[in-house]
Amino acid sequence: MQSRNSSGNKKSFASRLPFFYGWIIVAVIIASGFIMMGVNSTFGVFFNSLADEFNLTRASTSAILSIRMVFSAIACLLAGWAIDRYGPRKVFTVMGMFVGLSMVLTGLTTSSWQIYITYGLLMAFGAGAVYVVITATVLHWFNRKRGLAIGLTGVGGGIGIATISPISASFIGSIGWRETMFLLGGISWLVMLPAAQLLKKTPGEIGAFADGDPPPDIPQTATITETEPLNIRQLFLDINFWAVFFIWLFMAFSMFFVMTHIVPHTVDIGFSEVEAATILSLSGIAQIIGRLFSGIISDRVNAKGIAIVSSALQFVAILSLIWIRELWMLYLYGFINGITFASFGTAITVLIGRIFTLSDIGKVLGILEVGIYVGGAIGPYLGGLIFDSSGSYNLAFIIMSAAVLARIILVFILRVKPTDKIEMHKYPA
Repeated sequence: MQSRNSSGNKKSFASRLPFFYGWIIVAVIIASGFIMMGVNSTFGVFFNSLADEFNLTRASTSAILSIRMVFSAIACLLAGWAIDRYGPRKVFTVMGMFVGLSMVLTGLTTSSWQIYITYGLLMAFGAGAVYVVITATVLHWFNRKRGLAIGLTGVGGGIGIATISPISASFIGSIGWRETMFLLGGISWLVMLPAAQLLKKTPGEIGAFADGDPPPDIPQTATITETEPLNIRQLFLDINFWAVFFIWLFMAFSMFFVMTHIVPHTVDIGFSEVEAATILSLSGIAQIIGRLFSGIISDRVNAKGIAIVSSALQFVAILSLIWIRELWMLYLYGFINGITFASFGTAITVLIGRIFTLSDIGKVLGILEVGIYVGGAIGPYLGGLIFDSSGSYNLAFIIMSAAVLARIILVFILRVKPTDKIEMHKYPA
């Protein structure tokens, strides 16, 4: 009886809203993404402080992020299963707790081995599965406007990267890196924990349909077939699965290398840490533009084309770091890298929604996300090893550019369902 009344209240609340509740879901994800992506991107800003405090080499410091990547892969598998079973509210709440705890405990560390646990392991379970839970949630709530919704949810992460990295660099210089960690941890709890309570798994929970559309006209004679449970063996035999898996791997391989080493590289060639952190800030601003633009047009044009063009531009941008020595050119690089990375990520996410069924999308994304963290674990550490052995990042820039070319080839391999055959979900009973 209680559940019926609760359901009725939810439907009444939804009917009183002047807009679709899915946009509240998007707003919550924007706020949560602001914290998770923003805090997660500060590793490069804290890089030199951690290395100096604990007398670490660049490879050893990079290993903190590599450990985070390894455990993030495990976190994705767990989150993919959990979001299909328990929904985004509980999953986001747990993630928010871990993000804040990671930052606060890192600020209390007294030995280098502790950082690998607090800033590596704990942050992995806080922000590691952010893409899985965000994407699995949005794909259920939107169909026709899926590209726009995905683009908007990425705005929070872009703003977070654009603001939290340079602000953190400024605070590190004024109050110290430990105090900055405490501040970020407290803000993480303050924003993420309350916001997560507004999340719901599907439109059916409030008696609505995807995009806020009216109920579809289904003939009484129509047969409704149940979606078959996820078949792992069949999934592993799907060429689309492996194409997306390695697309994510190569994307993370180069992306996390850049996020980790662009600040140390910029300082090495004669600029301050605040100037270097501004590159990450510009990249974050560009990601906002890239996600919005690509999200809008991916609902109207071929998303594969967006992914290919953005990758080609990113290849040129990363390779150019070998020769760039002017600050304005580094800022231009940051902007181009940000807009192309965001456009590529949004386009691939839209394609995923057209390739895989949604009933077990959390589990599918959790498995696919392992590719991101395999690449993310290898890229930064390899970059650190190359610098420690050669005193230069040039070879690393060439390798990362080659990874971008590899993902272009993989995008061509993807077989995507026509938009008129994308599955439609009737959520309410």
